[in-house]
Amino acid sequence: MAALNWKPFIYGGLASVTAECGTFPIDLTKTRLQIQGQKNDAKHKDIRYRGMLHALVKIFREEGLKALYSGIAPAMLRQASYGTIKIGTYQSLKRIFIERPEDETLAVNVLCGILSGVVSSSIANPTDVLKIRMQAQGSLIEGGMFGNFMNIYQNEGTRGLWKGVSLTAQRAAVVVGVELPVYDLTKKHIILSGFMGDTVYTHFLASFTCGLAGALASNPIDVVRTRMMNQRSSCMGPQHGYKGTLDCLLQTWKNEGFFALYKGFWPNWLRLGPWNIIFFVTYEQLKKLDF
Repeated sequence: MAALNWKPFIYGGLASVTAECGTFPIDLTKTRLQIQGQKNDAKHKDIRYRGMLHALVKIFREEGLKALYSGIAPAMLRQASYGTIKIGTYQSLKRIFIERPEDETLAVNVLCGILSGVVSSSIANPTDVLKIRMQAQGSLIEGGMFGNFMNIYQNEGTRGLWKGVSLTAQRAAVVVGVELPVYDLTKKHIILSGFMGDTVYTHFLASFTCGLAGALASNPIDVVRTRMMNQRSSCMGPQHGYKGTLDCLLQTWKNEGFFALYKGFWPNWLRLGPWNIIFFVTYEQLKKLDF
């Protein structure tokens, strides 16, 4: 077996942080759209935003530019950990199963994507909880990243930091298990067709395709995950709302309709699309540096 290649880990982390910086305000609007309209949560019962653009403008006008970057610190930390582990593990697992990239199959890539998604997201879950809590607070945020971390830990314990970890792992399994294989497959077929070579245009088309596929597959899980992570708990259990992830899914569907599971789809796709484009273009360029 070949020695572990550290480059995909470094390249994956750098590309993930770059992509996060470029798309964070869209991610924030997605979170705000997904947590509104909950009949079991008085704080988020009202419908404040009509859509992504309305949310962006309203947050900017009422809370200021800074609010659009609420939670950016844990988001950067998350990508530095999650993105690094995800890409490095995915590429390393592929080389364990198949030595040559040209011999890769869809089944192997999907399996590697699922495994790397579960491992990386489970490790990085506390940063995801922090990001969502800080995004929901917006301009009312207090204490910064460390203060919010301590607040969650003191009031909710370790379980609070890993709240929603099963859903996070499920979402990551779906997203990574769809996006990375779709990117690899699309890129491979574009190159083999002779339509385009291994160029930035090929990387753009492949990343656009995988972003759309990932958004369609993951949005229902993302809605439930966001609501579960934003729900406060006490030592006596949840103060309001949902008994668990399945209960959250069923109550959301029952009380708000099936399409409530696709709340935030447009900002989700409009984030995943540019995020994947920035990520893969950056990642492919870093690979060419070969230092």
